[in-house]
Amino acid sequence: MRPPRSSLTTAVFRWARRRLVVPAGLALAVGLAGLGPALPAPTAEASPGRSVTPGKRRDEVVDVYEKAKAAVVNIHSKRTVGPAADDPFRPSLVQPQQVNGMGTGIVLDPRGYILTNFHVVDEVSSLQIRLHDGSGSTARVVATDKEADLALIKIDITRPLPLLSFGTSADLMVGEPVIAIGNAYGYEHTVTDGRVSYKGRDVALNKDMGYKGLIQVSAPINPGNSGGPLMNVLGEVVGVNVAIRAGAQNIGFALPIDFVIGRAADLVGRKRTGLRHGLVLKDVATREAAESPATRTVSVERVEPDSPAAAAGFKPGDVVEQADDVAVRTSIDLERALLDRPSGARVPVRVRRSGSAENLELVLQAGAKVTVPPAEVAWKRLGLRVQPVGAEAVAKANSQLHGGLLVTEVAVGGAAATAGIQKGDVLVGLHQWETLTAENVAFVLNHKDFASFLPLRFYVARDGKLRDGWINAIP
Repeated sequence: MRPPRSSLTTAVFRWARRRLVVPAGLALAVGLAGLGPALPAPTAEASPGRSVTPGKRRDEVVDVYEKAKAAVVNIHSKRTVGPAADDPFRPSLVQPQQVNGMGTGIVLDPRGYILTNFHVVDEVSSLQIRLHDGSGSTARVVATDKEADLALIKIDITRPLPLLSFGTSADLMVGEPVIAIGNAYGYEHTVTDGRVSYKGRDVALNKDMGYKGLIQVSAPINPGNSGGPLMNVLGEVVGVNVAIRAGAQNIGFALPIDFVIGRAADLVGRKRTGLRHGLVLKDVATREAAESPATRTVSVERVEPDSPAAAAGFKPGDVVEQADDVAVRTSIDLERALLDRPSGARVPVRVRRSGSAENLELVLQAGAKVTVPPAEVAWKRLGLRVQPVGAEAVAKANSQLHGGLLVTEVAVGGAAATAGIQKGDVLVGLHQWETLTAENVAFVLNHKDFASFLPLRFYVARDGKLRDGWINAIP
């Protein structure tokens, strides 16, 4: 596939950098809990059970913190804001600046895979991770989900990292005590506690971004807590801290863990880059009594036809119990059991079917490769019909552009339509490349590192102006 003619850094990307701002606190003073000035600074799951005498010094908070601290990481980041130094439109007026950021992460796999918020890693130039023991490592972004505000990052480690137990947010009680651990204002591994103040809170950050069904808590949440765990007194993760009400007293918000698990599993699955299993899974959580630990199971909801799962003999209703040496309690566990497996790898899987154990063998396979014309790639994956236009069609928007692709048709409900691309727009860039031909679009969508591009940034010329946006999900 022919690469795009030129990098957007020569025109559109410089325009985008001039518009970059740090999302520190938006509509109605609701702000993300992962931004602000940074200050200097084997693998069994933690047991959710505990035995403690109320009223003693070593209470629930101490107990939970001691068990959870090694599975929580501190994130320090840097991002560049302001116009480029060689910006022809504003020469030498404002120089680019390095802004420090911070956040928190939850260890998702002992090999160094970590879950955090998307806004913690969005457009950062560097990510530094510090573990509870003080050791540090540079992280790289593996996959992102802007819509869910989640991201998967990876660090290289010399020893396995411990994991946390996932509970459920479904049975949270208003007034129930909760505990947060995070890198609050750069004060690493800060622990705070409070109560569930409300369930199912909808919060808008601005006209383009908001959250649905958040857990509102009175546990102090501060900039830097983003991506960290919200836990109950049993030591189970019930949410991922995400936002604060700026200027308020103890009004913080967390993503419910029952929502997070499915989206996090998708992030881990993207690491396989083309290798599929063909299972559609359902996560279920039950609890015998209010003080009992949650029991999580993963059942097969659907088996895709002609898939490795179908060949292995999986059936709807199977409860997945073990994948190789990984006990499967959530869909994340199955996905991480398949991490870094090559095509053709044989993975033993134990399921429970009608009360009896069944041993299956899942053989990972790449999807069949079919040569698709570049124009059809744009239609099938973005929902766009396009035709090339010359530089004169976009000169008013930016005289440095070489041309683009006139959008002649937009599929209703497609990825492009959902992102706001309209008929009559001229698509001039995807990610960091210009789009002058349909081959350029196919180059981006078929790129070997495409998973790391998501959400995919696009640039269009409309009404003589250059505009940009994000495409969150692309089939």
